Parts: sequence; C-alpha cells; structure tokens
Amino acid sequence: MKKKVLLGLAGLVVVLVVLQLIPIEMTNPPANGALTMPTGDTGQALEAACMDCHSNETVWPWYSRVAPARFLIADHVNEGRSHLNFSTWGQRTPERQAEKWEEIAELAQEGEMPLWSYTLMHPAARLTDAQRQLIADWANAERARLEASGVVPPSEGDEGTAQGEREGEESGEREEGSERGERGQR
Repeated sequence: MKKKVLLGLAGLVVVLVVLQLIPIEMTNPPANGALTMPTGDTGQALEAACMDCHSNETVWPWYSRVAPARFLIADHVNEGRSHLNFSTWGQRTPERQAEKWEEIAELAQEGEMPLWSYTLMHPAARLTDAQRQLIADWANAERARLEASGVVPPSEGDEGTAQGEREGEESGEREEGSERGERGQR
C-alpha cells in the first residue's frame, strides 16, 4: 500500500514538472488607441477590479508562472481582452464604443464583474456598491458624451442592446479576438 502511494505521488510530481514545460503566452502588447482612464475613486476602482483582464497592462502575479494556475489565468486575461480592452479602445467605431459603455454600466450595476474567481486572489477588486455605481456613472456619462456630440444616436433605453451584444460575442463574433496574436512582455 505504501509503495502505491509513493508511486502515485511520484507520478503526480512528474505530471506537474511536465506541465511547467508547456509554453503559454502571458504578455502585454503595446497600447494602441488606449482610453484615457478617469482619476480619483473611479480610476482606483477600475485599476483594482478591471485593468488586469481588460487592458494590456496586466500585472502577472508570481503564481501566474506556475502550471496549472497559469493556464487558467492566461485564459481569463485573453478572454477578458477579447470582450473589452481599454488599451485598444480607440480602434472601435463610435457606435461600438457606445454599446460597450452601456454594457460596462450594466455589468457594474449588476455586480457581474469582476469575476468571483479573480476577487479570491485580489481582495482589492471586491467592489462596494458605491464603487460599482461610480463605474456605472462614468460609463453612462461617457455614453452620454458620445450621444451629445452627435456621433451616435441617443440610447432608447433598451436593455436588450448590451445583452444582445454579449450573446453575439459568446457565439464567436468577437471584434477583438485577433488581439491574441503578437504581445510584448511587460
């Protein structure tokens, strides 16, 4: 029995060592059309809760270099960037920006972001209701600014727009999916 346990542990060690040899990209490409982020409390909340997964300014913690955690972390960051990347904001059309502003406000107010798995290891990312409201207010103000400039039509208050967009992205219609290509290490 003791021999079987030792063989099992040895096998596990071998698997973990082999996993370390599998390459995976964990980089921060240069910002291209980055959004100017707000300052103050809103900026602090965004920095703590959003920027690691939704920008090219990811701070890769030490455990992101150790498999199997690195596979999960790299996947979360790549997925987050494909849905929303503040570092490439200017590459979107004004209409697409308006849709994203609406989605940001909705997700913040509903508490859907950041992911609970992210907040486990990043307690500062656990947003209070007040911080969520700050982010939603910022996003709504940015959308209103676009509307006031006449670049995009006013919102009809249709909650389905952001939901429909998320469903479209989930079906593979991702605007920024190609960003997973070349990346420079931070």
